[in-house]
Amino acid sequence: MFQNREGQRVPEVTFHTRVGATWKDVSTSDLFAGKTVIVFALPGAFTPTCSSAHVPRYNELIDTFRAKGVDDVLCVSVNDTFVMEAWKADQHADRITFVPDGNGEFTEQMGLLVGKDQLGFGKRSWRYSMLVRDGVIEKMFIEPDVAGDPFLVSDADTMLGYLGATTPHDVVLFTKPGCGHCVRAKSALAEKGIPYAELPTSPRILRALPGARTTPQVFVDGKHIGGTDELVAWLGTLA
Repeated sequence: MFQNREGQRVPEVTFHTRVGATWKDVSTSDLFAGKTVIVFALPGAFTPTCSSAHVPRYNELIDTFRAKGVDDVLCVSVNDTFVMEAWKADQHADRITFVPDGNGEFTEQMGLLVGKDQLGFGKRSWRYSMLVRDGVIEKMFIEPDVAGDPFLVSDADTMLGYLGATTPHDVVLFTKPGCGHCVRAKSALAEKGIPYAELPTSPRILRALPGARTTPQVFVDGKHIGGTDELVAWLGTLA
């Protein structure tokens, strides 16, 4: 079992990073002193679960975390700064701070450096997340010590639940260019501060959707609610 370090200070480590073409050393104090910070750590940049789920969801929920008093969200991996910066760009995750623990010093002092030799990875971080206030670990979510790469408790929604926040609704709009009702739907969502994903549609896609012939078609949390009028009605039920 990995040791839970709640109540302890984070390790004092210097991270070697690049800003543009210049090397810049960043200390633990730079990242944590006087701040409320979420850290999520993972096995490696560009790896499947890390790229498809771990980073994207934390990136999506940045505004919700900030509304709960979080100053920064750090992604830590045993990768060098060049890899981490390339991965950050690939993920379009500019609001997350990517921290290169290239030598594994931070991860080792956290007691979460593990061998991934069977995958050709060498030493990597076990997957975990934590809430840190002014350098002191308040809460840790460490994935269970089982074979493989479990991803059960270090996710963004679990951390959000710990902070007592409500998970925002997932809204998807199927739209087409020149659609006035689509503009109205997007404006209504913007007025409520609700983020959404927008997908271009076609007659074939509309025929495949339940009861859909016009745009926009709106889905909320996986359920089809209809067009703009139905969306406005749903928005009216929110506090």
